[in-house]
Amino acid sequence: MRKEYLTVSTALAKLQKYCAYQDRCHQEVRYKLIKLGMRGLDVEVIIAELIKDDFLNEERFAKSYCRGKFYMKGWGKNKIARELRRRDISDYCMKKGFKEIDLKDYRNMLTKILIKKIKTTPERDPWKLRQKVVSHALTKGYESELIYHLLDELK
Repeated sequence: MRKEYLTVSTALAKLQKYCAYQDRCHQEVRYKLIKLGMRGLDVEVIIAELIKDDFLNEERFAKSYCRGKFYMKGWGKNKIARELRRRDISDYCMKKGFKEIDLKDYRNMLTKILIKKIKTTPERDPWKLRQKVVSHALTKGYESELIYHLLDELK
């Protein structure tokens, strides 16, 4: 069985479709190119072409990632930031992305998460219940100060 090698133009066309389907970060595109068998300068040329043609834009990726993970999955800023850093997104792009999350929506989302966890946790001891609720909100990526503040408001 013979391995098929892609030309730069074929790989570029594939990556244009890949990036048009959904916003991608540079790291995802680089891994995809390597998976397709591209190496060295060819990878850089394709990435540069994707950036030039606006198929690849890390600021746009950060904005859509922040919006999606917060509004669809209910993630907090800490978890979103951790995942963006894992993808080598710059602090500048992260700040732009976090501007997509309305602070009122952020507080409301955390309040809903806290209330839901309180209602679904069968713990009778108030201290243990509070710890479980806080732990859950922390794993969702919310800031501890905000969690405790909103829990105090809910009492």
